[in-house]
Amino acid sequence: QVQLVESGGGLVQPGGSLRLSCVASASIFTIYTINWYRQAPGKQREWVVSITKDDTTTYADSVKGRFTISKDNAANTVYLQMNDLKPEDTAIYFCNARRAFVNHWGQGTQVTVSS
Repeated sequence: QVQLVESGGGLVQPGGSLRLSCVASASIFTIYTINWYRQAPGKQREWVVSITKDDTTTYADSVKGRFTISKDNAANTVYLQMNDLKPEDTAIYFCNARRAFVNHWGQGTQVTVSS
């Protein structure tokens, strides 16, 4: 079973930045698509961004131009650089690794954007 561990969340003021990390317990990033999802209080989990095994990236419109996903295959780590954060970005952020019908999830990391 692959384990994913997120870190890097915290409290930041509007306009600030955070970098989230997702570390995998195995070398999967060359065969899995990695996604970041988020879930705000009282809302459904929503997809934020993806990076494929071939490094193709796709972003939700709400974060395009502000968030950047990248990965370090040697370190089994995916990063989510979040800039110009807004209060509506407040949520628990989850890392997901997907291949066909196989899904692995991390436990999430809290991001709070507030003044």
